[in-house]
Amino acid sequence: MTRSPNKLIPADFATVPGLDALDAAHVHVGEAWDAQAIGIGVPVTGEVPAELGFDREALKNAGFEGAAGTTLVLPRADGPDLIAVGLGEASEVSVATLREAGAAVVRAAASRSRIALRVDAGVVNRVDAISALVEGALLARYRYVPLLSDPKHVPLEALTVDLGTETSDPADDDAAVRAALVTARAAVVARDLANTPPGHLTATDMGEIAMSLGRRFGFDVETHDRDALIAMGCGGLLGVNQGSAEEPRMIVLRYRPSDDPTGRLGLIGKGIMYDSGGISLKPSDPMHLLMKMDMGGAAAVLGAFTALRDAGATAEVLGWLMCTDNMPSGSAYKLGDVLTARGGTTIEVKNTDAEGRLAMSDAFALANEEDVDAIIDIATLTGAALISLGAKVAALLGNDERMIGLLKESSATTDEAIWQLPLERRYRTQLDSDIADISNLGGPYGGTITAALFLDHFTGGTPWAHLDIAGTMQTDSDDSWRTKGATGFGARLLLDVARRFTRP
Repeated sequence: MTRSPNKLIPADFATVPGLDALDAAHVHVGEAWDAQAIGIGVPVTGEVPAELGFDREALKNAGFEGAAGTTLVLPRADGPDLIAVGLGEASEVSVATLREAGAAVVRAAASRSRIALRVDAGVVNRVDAISALVEGALLARYRYVPLLSDPKHVPLEALTVDLGTETSDPADDDAAVRAALVTARAAVVARDLANTPPGHLTATDMGEIAMSLGRRFGFDVETHDRDALIAMGCGGLLGVNQGSAEEPRMIVLRYRPSDDPTGRLGLIGKGIMYDSGGISLKPSDPMHLLMKMDMGGAAAVLGAFTALRDAGATAEVLGWLMCTDNMPSGSAYKLGDVLTARGGTTIEVKNTDAEGRLAMSDAFALANEEDVDAIIDIATLTGAALISLGAKVAALLGNDERMIGLLKESSATTDEAIWQLPLERRYRTQLDSDIADISNLGGPYGGTITAALFLDHFTGGTPWAHLDIAGTMQTDSDDSWRTKGATGFGARLLLDVARRFTRP
């Protein structure tokens, strides 16, 4: 079969384009060398670094007061550009402040490929400061360019971090840089996948890419096609796939640490490669255009897996990526149909655009069959999450306070914001069906909660947390270290949870 010229060849794309740029960047700690731009940290009060050549009053006259994340570019004819970057109050400098500072400098020096950062990290310990600055810079310089004939984007060739203090062990500095590269990798993989047009990235392609990444980054991958899914009784994923000309794929990921695992964590990602809404067709509006990113949950899980080995995760981690598109056709599943999920639960379909929960329902049964200690699912699940929390905060729900707490801690570490909503079980009756065990749609209100309650039905009481990233999957413009387009939200968050996870 000849592949269309309008489709990337999976074997080529399997490297993930953003990883090539990440691998090519030379990052080190120490004195700047051959830098084209130097970012210099400036707090809102206190001494202004003399090398800027501006005193506090002159900076204010130029419109720069040192607010966190703000910049002032000072071009020079006889040397590298100087970029003042705000740190806010010196006593309040945090890891998040430094991550934002690294991103701000790189954005201000968008045409420069060799950049240095000179920042006083204040009370932030050296290792965390280095990682945050590097991570912010690498994530901010990301661009999705593989489909551009003549990209104008300037990749980052060299990044130097200078904290102005000596360390007794340079190996610690190198470890901090490596940690930043590993976490940035997770987000870059997720961004590249979610940014890729649906005609270039099918469920089958996703499986091939996962295989390639697994070989490269030390995790096992199994892909299950339609026939295998039929044999396994995965009626949720198969039902959503009925209207598509493309095969579904359930992609199972397995990471095993070298030593005895400290626990067994299951991650489930919604992988709707394109969501038309099915028979419940979405309106043709800008949100419909973004539905190539409806596989952002699966992308985040796969991104996290690329970093587990190098991050030193001690738990065994299993992942289920439930991948298909959701299309209208003569064979598409219909309102009123009843699907039978893995494990035997029957589901009445009341809206074919509430498809992600159907596709993931099978994975919960499989996770429990694997006897995992806990489950986290991540999905671009409900517009209600976007309406209630906006585009910067993901919804968090679950049945276990320990898992909820772990995610909140990792949110604080990664600056991927989440907010807990109540799993209000009094709303569960909205999912009742007259002809099946459960329906896939609740009432007109509280849609994020009723969607989570649907998933809760399949957990079997296993400790579980749910992330609804419908609002945070993308940004309309560059926002600190979040680049316009897919944000890769959740990849770094899941990685941090998995790195610290132990069985109860």
